[in-house]
Amino acid sequence: MYAAARSLLFRLDAERAHELTLDAFRRFPKLATLPFAGTAVDDPVELLGLRFANRVGLAAGLDKNGECLDAWARLGFGFVEVGTVTPRPQPGNPKPRMFRLPAHGAIINRLGFNNKGVDHLLARVAESDYRGVLGINIGKNFDTPIERAADDYLIGLRKVWRAASYVTVNISSPNTKNLRELQGEDPLRDLLRRLRNEADALAQQHGKRTPMLVKIAPDVDDEQLDAIARVARETGIDGLIATNTTIARPGLDQEPLARETGGLSGAPLAAQAERTLAALRRRVGDDFVLVGVGGIGNAAGARARRAAGADLLQVYTGFIYRGPALVGECAAALAARRA
Repeated sequence: MYAAARSLLFRLDAERAHELTLDAFRRFPKLATLPFAGTAVDDPVELLGLRFANRVGLAAGLDKNGECLDAWARLGFGFVEVGTVTPRPQPGNPKPRMFRLPAHGAIINRLGFNNKGVDHLLARVAESDYRGVLGINIGKNFDTPIERAADDYLIGLRKVWRAASYVTVNISSPNTKNLRELQGEDPLRDLLRRLRNEADALAQQHGKRTPMLVKIAPDVDDEQLDAIARVARETGIDGLIATNTTIARPGLDQEPLARETGGLSGAPLAAQAERTLAALRRRVGDDFVLVGVGGIGNAAGARARRAAGADLLQVYTGFIYRGPALVGECAAALAARRA
C-alpha cells in the first residue's frame, strides 16, 4: 500500500509531496493513516525519567510545526520529536531546497528552519490528543546574530518547558549560517550553562523537570567529540542526539544532485552517524543517554545502531522511503534483541 502512495508522491517536487502528506495527516489523521496503521510494538523503556512505549521515535524535521501528532500516534512510534521551532516564524531558505536521491535512499535539504514559530507549535500541541513522549526541538532565528543565539534558545526553552516531555537544543543544522560554531568547546559550554541554569529555575517555578538533550553534527573530529562529551557532562545535560545531516557526500561521486548544498540524510549517512555515536558512547560512558539517528532504514540498521550505543533511535528519511512499516520493523527488532 505504501509503495503505491510513494510512487504517486515521488512524481511531485519533494517539498510539495511532504506538504501534501502532512496536510492529509493533519486534517484526517485516522483516515490518512488507516492503510498504514499496524499494531504498535509494546516494548516500554524508562529513560530520562520518562516511559517510552518503544525505542523508535520520529526525528525532528519531518513535523516542524507539531501539526500531525495524532497521526504519528497511530503509526507506532515510541515517541515523537517535533520542530525545529524558532521563537519567531520564518520562511527558511529559498526554494527549491529539498532533493530526493532515490537510487541512494537519500535526501539533501537546505530548508533552514522553516517554521511557523513556537507559539503556533504550542497551540497545535494543546489541540492534540497525543499523550506519548513528546520532544520539542528548538533553534535560533536566522537573523539572530550567532553571539546572541543563547537569547533565542532561552526563549524557546521557557516557552516549551511545560508542553515538552524533553527539549532538544539543535546546534547542528548545516542550513543556518554559523550555527555549527556553537559546537565549539567554549561557545557550547557558555550556551549550555545558561540553558542549564534556566532549566533549573523553570523546574523550580513549574514543579516539573524537563530533560534537555543536544543534537550534534556528524561532521566532527575526535577533538571536537572530546569537547562535546566533556561539556555535556560538566553542564549536566541529560543526553545527546547523534546525528544531524552531513555536509559530506559519501558514495555520491557520480550523483549530479550531490552538488546541491545542504545536509545529506538517509542511507549514505548511516556509517558516519554510527561511527559518531559509537565514539560518543566511548567518551560519555554507559550511564548517559544517547539517541541514534541518521540513515536507519531497516531492522539490521536499528540493531547495529543499538549495538553502537544508542538507547533510543529516531527515523526520518528511512520513513519517507520505507513508510510506516519501518517503525514496527525496527521496534520489533530491538524488542527481540532484549528478549
